[in-house]
Amino acid sequence: MSAPAPTTWALLRNPGFSGLLAYRLLTMLSYQIVAVTVGWHIYQITRDALSLGLIGLAEVVPFIAMALFAGYAVDHLPRRKVGMFACIGLVLTTLWLAAVAAGTLPSFGTAAIYAAIALNGVVRAFLRPVYASLFARVLKRQHFGKGAGIGSVVMQTGLVAGPALGGALIAFGGITASYLVAAALAAVAAVAIRLLRVTEPALPAERGPVLRSIGEGLRFVFGNQVVLGAQALDMFSVLFGGAVALLPAFVTEVFAQGPEALGILRGAPAAGALLMAVWLARNPPERHAGRLLLAAVAGFGLCIIGFAIAREFWLAAALLALSGACDSVSVVLRTTILQLATPDHMRGRVAAINGIFVGSSNELGAFESGVAARLLGLVPSVIFGGCMTVAITATTARLAPKLRRLDLRELH
Repeated sequence: MSAPAPTTWALLRNPGFSGLLAYRLLTMLSYQIVAVTVGWHIYQITRDALSLGLIGLAEVVPFIAMALFAGYAVDHLPRRKVGMFACIGLVLTTLWLAAVAAGTLPSFGTAAIYAAIALNGVVRAFLRPVYASLFARVLKRQHFGKGAGIGSVVMQTGLVAGPALGGALIAFGGITASYLVAAALAAVAAVAIRLLRVTEPALPAERGPVLRSIGEGLRFVFGNQVVLGAQALDMFSVLFGGAVALLPAFVTEVFAQGPEALGILRGAPAAGALLMAVWLARNPPERHAGRLLLAAVAGFGLCIIGFAIAREFWLAAALLALSGACDSVSVVLRTTILQLATPDHMRGRVAAINGIFVGSSNELGAFESGVAARLLGLVPSVIFGGCMTVAITATTARLAPKLRRLDLRELH
């Protein structure tokens, strides 16, 4: 007879797992506060939707350039130290932004802000591989599904609280104060990851050539239809379906409200995702996982279409919350698939490749949103993106039959 599944509280009493979750929450809060603040900061200077899209482009190009090397570093260096130095990097880039906002450093228009965002992209490339590689060290394999659900709850908590806190800090303390709080949270995250109680795997006696090692990770991902299909589905759906980058423009032009409303809309998807993640942590999905994943992504696209045509602020917020619930299902399933399917010695590289898919979908999606808004108009561009998400889901279902038929019990 198999042992009963542990409760959520039993897993949280694991000091290694709870410490890793603290690292994730703190870095997420810091990053989300910066994301809200820098969007408001730049839009107040430019009043141009394209400038919001350029935020994503400024971050994703260096992120993608560094991601594969970050994965190699995580697989070949002490993982906690890599995470600590990445958090210190977040502190420095955020202090740079605070200095620009305060007038201590020259802004050169918006050039200095975009430069800090670019460096932030380099640093952020290390955060996901560190978390993913240590996740498998603090939990038993049979607990990955429940652990992924709990991790999603923590992530979504940061996605809810971060934007709301960022909007409140901008409204009541100003842009500089918001950046300083984000820097402080990143500093605490550096301490949390350094003090994490976990046994790390022995480092390789000999380090193979960097490019060859990276190539091994790429061959694994692109040779696995389930892993590749799940990552590509997320990448292209969010690339076209995301509307977050344009929220400052929606708040100003469609709803005629201020930064508090921006915080609410930025936090709404995560609020819905958080509620769903709490349910998934108690009931991790395993049966018909592939079909559930496809249905969740299609639902996400439909919610984005509904948001674009909504004219009541609270209806728009509700639709964004529902889109977050759909996205939460996708996140938990994708995380569980990657953890179960990836060999331990490749976790850093595979997580980095996944980070490219996820990061490029968010940041390139922000750029795509800005360009589409310039060409099509604000509302039509978001409707177009939601329609593309639904179409991509249908295409993936046809081209990746192994993913469509996936049952997670087959991967245990």
